[in-house]
Amino acid sequence: MVNTDETFVIVGGGLAGAKAAETLRAEGFGGRVIVLGDEGERPYERPPLSKQFLAGKADRDSVFVHAPDWYEQADVELRLGQPAVHLDRAAKTVRLADGTSVRYDRLLLATGAEPRRLDVPGAGVAGIHQLRNLAHAEQLREVLAKTGRDQGHLVIAGAGWIGLEVAAAAREYGAEVTIVEPEPTPLHGALGPELGVVFRDLHVEHGVRFHFGARLTEIVGQDGMVVSVRTDDGEEHPAHALLVAVGAAPRTALAEAAGLALVDRAAGGGIAVDASLRTSDAAIHAAGDVAAALHPLLDTRLRVEHWANALNGGPAAARAMLGQDISYDRIPYFFSDQYDLGMEYSGYAPPGSYDQVVCRGDVGKREFIAFWLREGRVLAGMNVNVWDVTEQIQQLVSSDARPDPNALADPQVPLESLV
Repeated sequence: MVNTDETFVIVGGGLAGAKAAETLRAEGFGGRVIVLGDEGERPYERPPLSKQFLAGKADRDSVFVHAPDWYEQADVELRLGQPAVHLDRAAKTVRLADGTSVRYDRLLLATGAEPRRLDVPGAGVAGIHQLRNLAHAEQLREVLAKTGRDQGHLVIAGAGWIGLEVAAAAREYGAEVTIVEPEPTPLHGALGPELGVVFRDLHVEHGVRFHFGARLTEIVGQDGMVVSVRTDDGEEHPAHALLVAVGAAPRTALAEAAGLALVDRAAGGGIAVDASLRTSDAAIHAAGDVAAALHPLLDTRLRVEHWANALNGGPAAARAMLGQDISYDRIPYFFSDQYDLGMEYSGYAPPGSYDQVVCRGDVGKREFIAFWLREGRVLAGMNVNVWDVTEQIQQLVSSDARPDPNALADPQVPLESLV
C-alpha cells in the first residue's frame, strides 16, 4: 500500500508527466504530487507544434494538456522554469537549478528528448532553427510566414517526420523548400525504401526539392545570417532559413549521473526500464521519450518518441508507482498529416527486420494499407487515407497470426477475419 504521507515527484513537464500526475489522482493517491518542468510553460502536447499550430490552423491554447486551474484543483504542485540538475538516489532528493531540493518517496523520470545538432562550420549563424518546444514552434511559424511572403528558401536537414511535416507547412505558406537527406528516400529508417517513395512523390508533387544521398557539411553566412548550405557532394543550396531535423537524443544526463542503467546509444539509447517501466532503482520509474522499455509482446526493447507513448506510458508508470501489477504492452503507434495525406502507423518494423511488404488498396492514389511481414507474421501496418482500421491492424501485430499475403492484400477480405 502507498502511504498518503508519501511524496511522488515527476521530473518532466511534458505529456507523459502531466498524464502521470492526472492518473495518480484518478487512482486515489492522496499524497503529495510534484511536477518539475524546466520550461516556463505548463505541460503541453507536441504533435501540434509541427502540424496544426505550425500551419496556423490552431491557436496557442489548444496545445496544453490541462486547463490552467487544473493543477491547483487536483492539488498537483507544478514547478516551472527550474530544471532538475542532480539526482541523489541515496538521499532520495532532486536538486533544482536554483539550489533547492525536493525529496521523493517515488520518482518518475519523464525528461523526454532533445534535438540533435549539426556540428558543422557556420553552425553559429542566425537563421538556424529546431523544432522541439513551443517557443521553437512560435518562432518557426513566424519564419515560415515571412519566408513564404518573401518567396524565400527554407532548407531542411533531415527527411524524417518532423522535416516532412515542416516542409508541408512551409509549402502551404508559400516558401520554397529543399530537403537534404543522406538516405535514398524520406523516412528510410521508419518505413524503409518501399514506402518512403510514397512520401517522396507526395512532396515532389507539392514542389519540394530533395537532395538525397548527401550530408550537410557547411552553413554559409553573410552578415551573421545564413544564406546557403553546402553538402558533401559539392552542391550548394540557397537558404533564407535552415531547419535542423536530424533526430532527437534522449535526455538521460540526470539518470546517468545518478548511476541508473542506460541503453547504449547504438541500440537507441534511453533509460533502461522493465515492462512495468521501473528503472534499475526500484523507487524510480521512467516514461515517454526517455524510457527504453522491454516490450512483453514484441519481445524487444523499444524507445518510442511519439505522442501515444507519452499519452499511455505516463499513466502506466503512475499505476506501477502505486504498486499495481503493470505490463506496458501497448503497440507503438504514431500518426502524421501532410497536405491531403493522413496516416497512422502501428507496430515496429525497422529496415532489416522484415522480408516482405504487402499493400491493400491503391498506392498510386495514396489510399491504402501497407503491412510489413517477417516469415509471414505482421510486424507493423500503416493506413494511408484509410480510416477506422487501427484496432484491426494492432490485433494483427499483437497476435501470432500469419495471414495469407493474398488475403492481406485483398480489400474485400475483412482484416478482423485474418487474426
